[in-house]
Amino acid sequence: MRSRTALATLVAVLLAACSTGGGPTPSPSATAAPPTEGVPASPSAEPSVEPVELTVYGAASLKGALEAAKAAYEADHPGMTVTLATDSSSALETQIEQGAPADVFLAADTTNPQKLIDGGFADGEAVVFAGNKLTIIAPTDNPAGLTSPFDLGKSGVQVVAAGDEVPITKYATQLVENLAASGGAPADFAAAYAANVVSKEDNVAAVRTKIELGEGDGAIVYVTDAAASDNVTVIEVPDDVNVPASYAGVVVKASEHVDAAETFLEWFAGPDGQAILAGFGFLPPAS
Repeated sequence: MRSRTALATLVAVLLAACSTGGGPTPSPSATAAPPTEGVPASPSAEPSVEPVELTVYGAASLKGALEAAKAAYEADHPGMTVTLATDSSSALETQIEQGAPADVFLAADTTNPQKLIDGGFADGEAVVFAGNKLTIIAPTDNPAGLTSPFDLGKSGVQVVAAGDEVPITKYATQLVENLAASGGAPADFAAAYAANVVSKEDNVAAVRTKIELGEGDGAIVYVTDAAASDNVTVIEVPDDVNVPASYAGVVVKASEHVDAAETFLEWFAGPDGQAILAGFGFLPPAS
């Protein structure tokens, strides 16, 4: 009887062992990975901003404003680098037509951006982003004793101007014509002014520099150029003969970053850019 009882106990133990699987316990490394759905990614997994370098060609008169805009834009747009090149608008327009690697073109007129549009070198329409006016400057000690715009036509006065295709020259020519047609103008003022021109510089910044150095008696420049210098004397131009200047920009069609270039141009023409431009004496775009 005892032997039967012992045998029954042994069978029960064996059956219990078989019901547990009898195999080895799986190691932790062999277990399935926990589900990741719904688990937020760590900060290190966030995609980084792809760096973009924009090359902006700008009129010489915009140099100070563009340097300030570059700093502000790069600070507000991580990953963006803005490279600046400034010269006369006409020279920059020609360089772009010849394949210069510009992304954005900012001119001191509307004519040169329109040339790029007409030639198929621009993407989209021109955006007018600023205005300006003209004034006359002389060296600080004003050796010619200029007190009136008409003095630019006096015998012996040495006038510094810019090249014929530079926007400031076109505006200045219109100003001289307006002065000649105004009351009280000396006879043959326009011809006398032209005869007094002793040099034609590459851009308006070079014109201002020659006056600062005393290498000329007077010059017609933008109000913003005069305001940017501590080494010139200003002779005001009456509003009724002054010539408004309009600044416009375009995105260059050959740009490898057209979307980024459009974003920069919109920003520069928008409230942030307008605030910077105003700080340098530029006027809002004419409505």
